[in-house]
Parts: sequence; structure tokens; C-alpha cells
Amino acid sequence: MFDYIIVGSGFVGSIIAERIASHLHKKVLIIEKRNHIGGNAYDFYNEEGILVHKYGPHVFHTRSKEVWEYLSHFTDWNIYQHETLGFIDGRFVPIPFNIHSLHQLFPQFLALRLEEKLIDQFGYNNKVPILKLKEIEDEDLQYLANYIYEKVFLNYTIKQWGVKPEELDPTVTGRVPVFVSKDNRYFQDPYQGTPKYGYTKMFENMLDHENIKLLLNTDYKDIVSVNHGNGEMKVFNQSFNGKVIYTGPIDYFFDYKHGKLPYRSLQFIFETHPMEKFQNTGQVNYPNDYEFTRITEFKHLTGQKHSKTTIAKEISLNYDAAKNEPYYPVKNNETQEQLKLYKKEAEKLHHIIFAGRLAEYQYYNMDAVVARALKVFNEKILK
Repeated sequence: MFDYIIVGSGFVGSIIAERIASHLHKKVLIIEKRNHIGGNAYDFYNEEGILVHKYGPHVFHTRSKEVWEYLSHFTDWNIYQHETLGFIDGRFVPIPFNIHSLHQLFPQFLALRLEEKLIDQFGYNNKVPILKLKEIEDEDLQYLANYIYEKVFLNYTIKQWGVKPEELDPTVTGRVPVFVSKDNRYFQDPYQGTPKYGYTKMFENMLDHENIKLLLNTDYKDIVSVNHGNGEMKVFNQSFNGKVIYTGPIDYFFDYKHGKLPYRSLQFIFETHPMEKFQNTGQVNYPNDYEFTRITEFKHLTGQKHSKTTIAKEISLNYDAAKNEPYYPVKNNETQEQLKLYKKEAEKLHHIIFAGRLAEYQYYNMDAVVARALKVFNEKILK
């Protein structure tokens, strides 16, 4: 009945399904364990009629015109430029830490001197990882680096990851740099926004094709069996000779043969308040205060007009398959060695494609995962 089986209906699964159905005119079955499509980008209207992102704030941004134009086939956009504030020493200052942050937190004479030295050292409009800034020998810049490290990075990182910044992969600590600029935007990509009618509606449009069938609330292992030794597959107890695109956790696919790969997860506390606006920006970070890491107010992101507003307080915690969802791979030497073992297993299965954040144990921004899905289709399915 089907030419392709896709496990998961997030960005990778949905995009590849759409490409197969509309471009190859083949039949696709998507198997999704949750009760909804869209993966962690899923959004919905709560009881008050406010559009919220169930799994945390999702602001789409990209430098790729190809990626933007592809998604634009399925949605119009709210043109939204994301700004984040951090609550530092009793003030709300721009995050990433930039020249405006500098002048809001330090006396004018000191801020001007530090600004001049930052520009001389790194150039204007450049982003500097905090651990790189800490290596600079200049006394003033050392002072600044230690201040930013202590006030902005250290406690936020400990709350978010459970470890100090030095214990993380540099690709993680580099995601929130010091920005030698007066640009308060969190992202500088030329294409930024949120889907005009929500992410879920965008996914619905993407999957609205007669060649695509969707099975929700289903663990793929209930209907798909794979012999890890010879690659033989059965679907509904019948032999299946097509391809499987798997976007779930790679360790789960192999029954945790080489141990469970660790993730950080998130808990969201949603609150609706009888006011039009709760905070001045869509996101406010709290590095040093409270248990939660940040508060998101969704109406900033969606552009929705409503007399009330919904916020989400975000708490980071360890992943537990029985209690929460996997969000961020914990990348270190031990997990990379585990991943190599799973990748060797995956390479033996020529009819199964492992793609996406969980299947590759790789954190992708949304635009990167869209690009990845299109590349997988073009290089591994179309050819």
C-alpha cells in the first residue's frame, strides 16, 4: 500500500513526506507517536483563544532564501524580529550582551572605554564566544569578560545544562555570544518571522496530499519490525521492500544496544494574565534569579491581538522518557563515542535513512533542519 514509511511528523518527516508525495507521486505513511503533527514546533489555541507554542518559543530565522521560499509555499508570515532581555543586576538589558547592555550596566566613563577596546580587539558588529573573550589579556577586557561570564553565562548555563560552560561543547557556548554591536536583535538573519496562522497550520498544509496518510498516537514498533542484522522489514506483518525515513531517537531504534544517549529536557509552566502585555519583549532571561531560565510571552511572537496574554516559564531538567520530551543532546566525549557505535549500526541498514535532531543526535535550528530535510530528499531519495 505504501512506497515509503516515515517515522515522525516534525520538520524532517513532514518535509520529506511532502516532497515524496508531490514530486515523486509515491504513497507515504507517516507514523507519529504523539497525538499531533509538527514535532516540537507544534502550537495550539489555549482555552482563552491565545495561540501558544506547546514546546517553547519557536521563531523562524534563516539566511537561506531557498529554505524561506520552500516554507512560504505552505504559509504566509508574520514579520517578527526577535529581541531578548536579560534580568541582570536589577536591570533588563539586551541579550546577547551587546554595547547597549554595556552602557546600561556600567558607568559612562567605563562603558566608553570598554566599548572602544572591544571594537579595537574584535571589530564592530562581530560576535565573540564568552570563553574566547576570557582569554584576552587586557585588564579591562578581563574584568568585562569575568563580569559577563558570572552575570550572564555561568548560572544560566548551570540551570540550562546542569554543568559549567567549560564542560560544554564550544558549539553550545557559542550560541549566545557577546555581540560587539548596537543591534538588539537576537538573530541577524535576513529572513525572520513566525507562520501567520501558526506552525501547526503550516504542517497541515504541507501534509494535505492524497498520497500522504498519517497515523497518530502510534509507536512505530507496534506496526514496523526491522531485523537489525539483515535489514529485513515488515509493516503490518507483511514484507516491506520500500524505504523507511526514521526521525526518532537513534538509541531507541536499536533498543538501547549501546546505552541510552542523554538529553536535557524542558518543563513549561503556562500562565494566562488579565492584561494585554506582561513584558516588553517576547523573551526575558533570568540567569541568576528564580528556578526558571526564561519567560516567553507568545503574543509578541505571533502578533495576535487579545485582551489577555499567556506566558510560559521554562525550567530545564534531565530527560526521562517516562516523564518528558528530549530536547537538547548532551554532547561530550563519552556520548560521541556512543553515537559512533549507533552510526555504525545504522550504516548497515541500506533501506533506512536516519535524519533529524533525534536520529542524528544533533541539535539543529529550524532552518538548518529544513535544509537538512531537503538535502536528504535530493541526495538519498530523489537520486
